Amino acid sequence: MRILDVVWTVKSVLRKSKGAFVLSLAAVFLFANQVSASDEDVPWTHAISMHGSPALAPGEPFPYANPDAPKGGTISLGVQGTFDSLNSFIVQGGWTSARGMRERQFGNNILESLMVRSYAEPFSLYGLIAQRVRMPESREWIEFELNPDAKFSDGSPVTVDDIVFSLDIIRDKGRPPYRNWYGAIVDKVITPPNRIKLVFENGDNRELPLLISLAPIFSKKHTDAENFDKSSLTPPVGSGPYTFKTIQPGRLVVYEKNPDYWAKDLAVKAGFDNFDEIRIEYFRDETSLQEAFKKGLVNALQFRDPARWAKGFDFPAAKDGDVVQMSIPRGVPAPMQGIAFNTRRNQFADAGVRKALRMLFDFNWVNRNLYYDLFTRTAGYWDNSELSSIGRPASARERELLVPYPDAVDADVMEGTWRPADADGSGRDRKVLRAALSELNNAGYALKDRKLVNETTGEQLAFEILAKNEDEEKLALAYIRTVELLGIAATVRSVDASQFEERRTKRDFDMVFNTWYASLSPGAEQYGRWGSKAADTEGSFNFVGAKEPAIDALIDKIVGARSREEFVDAVRAFDRVLISGAYAVPLYHVSDDWVAHWTKVSPPEQHSLYGHEFDTWWTSATQ
Repeated sequence: MRILDVVWTVKSVLRKSKGAFVLSLAAVFLFANQVSASDEDVPWTHAISMHGSPALAPGEPFPYANPDAPKGGTISLGVQGTFDSLNSFIVQGGWTSARGMRERQFGNNILESLMVRSYAEPFSLYGLIAQRVRMPESREWIEFELNPDAKFSDGSPVTVDDIVFSLDIIRDKGRPPYRNWYGAIVDKVITPPNRIKLVFENGDNRELPLLISLAPIFSKKHTDAENFDKSSLTPPVGSGPYTFKTIQPGRLVVYEKNPDYWAKDLAVKAGFDNFDEIRIEYFRDETSLQEAFKKGLVNALQFRDPARWAKGFDFPAAKDGDVVQMSIPRGVPAPMQGIAFNTRRNQFADAGVRKALRMLFDFNWVNRNLYYDLFTRTAGYWDNSELSSIGRPASARERELLVPYPDAVDADVMEGTWRPADADGSGRDRKVLRAALSELNNAGYALKDRKLVNETTGEQLAFEILAKNEDEEKLALAYIRTVELLGIAATVRSVDASQFEERRTKRDFDMVFNTWYASLSPGAEQYGRWGSKAADTEGSFNFVGAKEPAIDALIDKIVGARSREEFVDAVRAFDRVLISGAYAVPLYHVSDDWVAHWTKVSPPEQHSLYGHEFDTWWTSATQ
């Protein structure tokens, strides 16, 4: 039973007559005791999982980290872009905050959470700041027992007050989707000395307790609550294994190992945080980043460009064996890379127009001429996994979910026969051009004087593609060469990383390159990416402006699924709706994670489902 139910019962008793008050009050106390007894029956555990049971027993380290990894040394990493903030959880500066404070690939170096995620499982969490956790099958609440040894970097203990403060400050001043998640907490019950129970309105969002478990925990004492929503370069005080050593805005951030890190002996940290120092340098463009790697200024680097991966290792260090290439197989769905449509723009309001433009990307030409045939064409949002709808006719349960939305899914998508247009690689496949023109004619456009114009307004179909680097610009130009054959006026605008994020955040674009990263456990983050409420919310991830009732309903089904079977069907139905909505021109993907490194740093033999995790690497013994 919920605490809210108890409160409602008490209120109803107080409305009763005076003669019946004592008897009724006794009944309420009995009822409350029954609720408490029921809650106490919920067992404490070291870990929780979205579906099924966690894989690891208490005290068992994560399989993709080496508990015997040597400690010490420095790793130098590089990223393209800039930073002007140290707070990624707010709208102002959240998109351009420093890397490495709290993220999967570079580590949770500054900020930690109550629990930590294992990336060897779809979605399982293990105790960190919270040494134990419990939640009922209904998931209407979750309770944490803090580790009494948990401390911030200044040596002060992590208390329940810090937990409450962190949840409240992001709820009030954070950006979506975080503020939405933490705003769903309706009550916080504190039991001294170190327990906190978080109560939700209901258990409909079954992922919510896990998302709350991953909330960043700030020091209440050292956080400026009044100005939390303002972009700042004041270093936050967290409980993580590192502190800031150097901050050069837009250029460099250096993390220094905290020798008194409180969790260094916990099983969930075995094999992590091996370097004494982590340097992350920022580069304005990809070429300068690549050159820094070749010179050894960057020790390890992820590659996404097949041309650089296939032909970029003819420098002396690579030939001598001092630089090693690794193709790490991923166990998660392929990320959906695409050129996103801003459906808030008039020219993209019609899905028919978007479907026609989606057809005009000649993947075969691009893959052969630009990328050495190393890419695979992307079709949906969960390719290469059981969650994908591609090649699968909708199940009976999927069709039942979609009954209230008869126009949300195209017939070929429903039957699993839809594929992206397969052009012949010439860049001007007449078959595809005719099919796209037919779609555009149906949407009210016609060719007149070699221009594609709207028959009602007389305006030519035109748009601009926003790019942030030379690789995106090159790809956009290849796409534009094809769309211009139909009389469409298209251009590409290249801007630096900070301008790119600002324009994307403010929805100041027609089309923009975007990557929708996928997991084996999609959930409430989909509200922020695709939900109607997020479409007009600044700072949300709904860049395309999707407002589709079927999307909202299916996200509800995904987060409310009680079995893996229900979950898979809901995600596949969701995939069909996104594909049918044609919100992006799908591009391509590789199944492997491409990483190269100098031999002065070493990776573990086993990797996570997601690929490399730099916080599990170490300095080589030979160095």
